[in-house]
Amino acid sequence: MGSPVPLEPRGRDSGPVFSGVAPEIIEDTLIHLATENEQHLSELPEQAGCFKETRIVEFIFLLSEKWHLDESTRYQAVELLERFMIKQVEQMCGDGGNSKGRDQGQRSSWSSVREQITNTFVLRLVSCVQLASKLSLHYNKVTSDTALKFLQSLKYSYTKQDLLESELAVLNTLHFHINVSSPLAYVELLLEVLGYNGCLLPAKPLHQICVQLLDFCYLTRESIYDILLKIAIENSTPSKLQIAKFLTVKEDFMLLAVGVISAGVFILSPRHWEQVVEHLNCITGITPQSILEFSYAVVKRIVGSTTPEQRRGNCAARSPEGRILPQK
Repeated sequence: MGSPVPLEPRGRDSGPVFSGVAPEIIEDTLIHLATENEQHLSELPEQAGCFKETRIVEFIFLLSEKWHLDESTRYQAVELLERFMIKQVEQMCGDGGNSKGRDQGQRSSWSSVREQITNTFVLRLVSCVQLASKLSLHYNKVTSDTALKFLQSLKYSYTKQDLLESELAVLNTLHFHINVSSPLAYVELLLEVLGYNGCLLPAKPLHQICVQLLDFCYLTRESIYDILLKIAIENSTPSKLQIAKFLTVKEDFMLLAVGVISAGVFILSPRHWEQVVEHLNCITGITPQSILEFSYAVVKRIVGSTTPEQRRGNCAARSPEGRILPQK
């Protein structure tokens, strides 16, 4: 984390500045993120993750790159689109059920809901990227002209009014609650805490590799968590119930952040790896074994072979209920 550096051309900078935040602010922010994460996990809808498939994430990442947006914007956009789409589907299916008598006794089928979603999906995706860009105050924001030009290049005939109404649809559906922390915020804060606690790590190179690994985790989400689930249950064929219970692990931003940092340190500075895992355990309450297993899943997915040695036995990756929050 830390204060942003001055803008360079095209809205890019050289990365965050570490060791520039007062310890009291670090502590308060850590507690805030941990609380936000726990609340998010306690309210997970069954459909969580459905709109994070690789093609959607890749589309958002490429569009963010095309528009020279910073790293946090692309993650914000993915999470924003996910939350909006789930709410929209819930509302559309609910409306269909409530209109049973009113609309000739016909409830909207999933196929009709899907058709409505498909017809506006790219527009809604662009709106989510626009909104995410506006949350990043020290970077470029996506103007209506830029968004409209892109949509027209894809042969859509939307107008500026359509763009405005689409943004409002996203905002209204989410009750204007769009400024939710992305996994990158967790990563950057934990890197700040590690530095403050005396971990002698190259901050900027580690931040860079963590961003690359976070991208990788988003783009290969299903395969990474599939590896992690099979480690957790010690079985290659999980049941539907096990998959459902594992949802809180897949949506745990704090676990994702510590796993990414652990994997990054393992790649960049292996001699510091065990020390960092212990520090992350003390900071977050996530067990060393759970951190190890996540980094194992990430690096195994990258190289396709044995990675961080499982030195502490083969216990399962724990769900958030087994963790403790940071305490003052």
